[in-house]
Amino acid sequence: MHFLASCKKLLKNEAVFFISLVLAIISCFFCPPGERYLGYIDFRVLAILLGLMLVMSAYKRLGIFDRICGFLLSRTRTVRQLSFVLVMLCFFSSMLITNDVALVAFVPFALYALKKSGYEKKSVFVVVLQTIAANLGSMLLPSGNPQNLYLYHLSGMSYGEFVLLMLPYTLVSFALLTFILLLFCRKEPIAPIPRQKAAPYKPKDKMCLVVYSFLFLLGILTVCRVIPYYVFLAACVLLIAVLDYKAFAGADYFLLLTFICFFIFIGNLGSLEAVRNWMQSLVNGREVLAGIVSSQFISNVPAALMLSGFIDSYALLVIGTDLGGLGTLIASMASLISYKYYARAFSGQKGDHSRAKYLLTFTYYNVIFLAVLLALYFIIR
Repeated sequence: MHFLASCKKLLKNEAVFFISLVLAIISCFFCPPGERYLGYIDFRVLAILLGLMLVMSAYKRLGIFDRICGFLLSRTRTVRQLSFVLVMLCFFSSMLITNDVALVAFVPFALYALKKSGYEKKSVFVVVLQTIAANLGSMLLPSGNPQNLYLYHLSGMSYGEFVLLMLPYTLVSFALLTFILLLFCRKEPIAPIPRQKAAPYKPKDKMCLVVYSFLFLLGILTVCRVIPYYVFLAACVLLIAVLDYKAFAGADYFLLLTFICFFIFIGNLGSLEAVRNWMQSLVNGREVLAGIVSSQFISNVPAALMLSGFIDSYALLVIGTDLGGLGTLIASMASLISYKYYARAFSGQKGDHSRAKYLLTFTYYNVIFLAVLLALYFIIR
């Protein structure tokens, strides 16, 4: 029974991976496995993604995110300041540490801070905006989320070109987040939030912090195509294995396996001329809308992988899948992280803290942001 329960839990938590696995297996019947399968897989993207995940896991185990959050929260004095800090932490940090890591690091702190300050009733509002902020802040840089990293590599764009492409959407997102926070959060004083005093860093911890920062810089240079991807990955594996091997448990290996399955699925579909021609006629010229619509059902990372083999404009697919992270709860897998934290914190509760209230609020604000950013796309295209 315990084994069956574990399998059921794994299937529920990693549904996207299992769907991609089934699709890959089915496609193999039409295109039997062979040496060409290795050509389907983008090892550079997988290596960079794994390296960055290992660095973020090592950072988290060092407690750096907890220290940053605790420092900022201890200086908030009003509901507006508290909400602004919690939401913008996710917005700006996601640009560097990815949307998933930002939410894992800061949503629990938000729930703790709101409870300690006496404003637990704001939990739905703040966590929903944190989720939106992480998904939108991460779209500015190639390393902000997995689909950006993948499409950036395929597109051949320079780092600066990518940033300029997504800058208008990022600026408007920041302005809209600020407007909503100013509109719905008062300057009412809050109870002081007790700062959880962290133990001083030991000499080894300080050395680890320097090494991890060096690895993160290597990762950015690798994304910018300055350093070979295998050098970056080898450095991450060797140094983290020596300094903190337990950080390896923090990487999302199912995400990497999902990428591999979709690479095989897309490669096999592309080998079938009739299917390739049909998909190209369906998607080309509609990359943004295709990215948004498909993301609502399979989430934006698989949507980017699936559509990338049949389009002419990777830049438009970047916009489509980044904006596609808004909408349904599964449009971005990162959104499920926030929902799980919230559901766990208010398990079984009704009214203001019910799951239904969260989902309604989530959908309401996501639709607003999606409508505004989609209108922006039609204005500036």
